[in-house]
Amino acid sequence: MPGGSRHAPRPGAAPANRPPRNAAAASPRGHDAGASADESRIADVIGPVIAAAGMDLESVRVTAAGRRRLLRVVVDSDRGVSLDDAAAISRELSAALDTVAVMGDFPYTLEVSSPGVDRPLTDRRHWRRAVGRLVRVTVADSGPVVGRVVAADADGVTLDLEGDPDNRRRFAYGVLGAGAIQVEFGHPQAELGAAGDGH
Repeated sequence: MPGGSRHAPRPGAAPANRPPRNAAAASPRGHDAGASADESRIADVIGPVIAAAGMDLESVRVTAAGRRRLLRVVVDSDRGVSLDDAAAISRELSAALDTVAVMGDFPYTLEVSSPGVDRPLTDRRHWRRAVGRLVRVTVADSGPVVGRVVAADADGVTLDLEGDPDNRRRFAYGVLGAGAIQVEFGHPQAELGAAGDGH
């Protein structure tokens, strides 16, 4: 884009510096005192672009970064998000944001990344993408359990509790709290099957 500069994406993110826009700034949102853009309005603009690319918009955050603002967009998909994917969607989002006044008067840096391992499992698609991973989750009326995700479909999740295939249990989404992926080192991935959730 004229007046803008672009940098190669670093691992897990694709930033793009954007020039100032000649538009009125929106009111600050949340605790981001330096933010002049409404994150929900930004999501409305970029959501369709991300969906058209076959990805899901996980979060939008605007924070102050010196005299600029940092727009962080987290996306995900069933196939994951490669550096090339992040760079491509970053270019498309930059073009979409250039067509509207949603970012206000100030220059900003756009950073597109995929969710980290610490992203809570709160949606059916999160559980589906966690098949094969060891997770910790609180089950209503049972308390916390640790198990490996064997399958996730439209109705619930199947876990091998404590890694024991003989202790396999199925839980409906309604009884599960936010799951947390457990970091493992040197654990071979089991041959597990997953059913799609129709999302």
